[in-house]
Amino acid sequence: MQLAESGGGLVQVGDSLRVTCVASGRPFTNYAMAWFRQALGKEREFVASIDRSARDAYYSEAVKGRFTISRDNTKNTVSLQMNSLRPEDTAVYYCAAAKYYTHSEHPSTYEYWGQGTQVTVSS
Repeated sequence: MQLAESGGGLVQVGDSLRVTCVASGRPFTNYAMAWFRQALGKEREFVASIDRSARDAYYSEAVKGRFTISRDNTKNTVSLQMNSLRPEDTAVYYCAAAKYYTHSEHPSTYEYWGQGTQVTVSS
């Protein structure tokens, strides 16, 4: 499976931004999808995940209430709507896919990764 993120950029504190990942090469509905992020000098961390049917979504405490993950199984896309952005949200955001899983916060669960898209929140 190939994953390609887009939509990152430079925004101000309190702004909103939407990043999107397009999947190809494998049946999209076989995969739970997730977003992770990695700030400079830090480990990659879980942000949000969504199950194969888009029925259940999971969020880290750091983004709960501000970010929303969604997927469109007709377009093979997964998106992350980010509202009320903060400087600590600055990171490279990665899309990831895990076959048959419902939910996992562990990067090792995910077998496919995108190249990442930079999100920078300026104060």
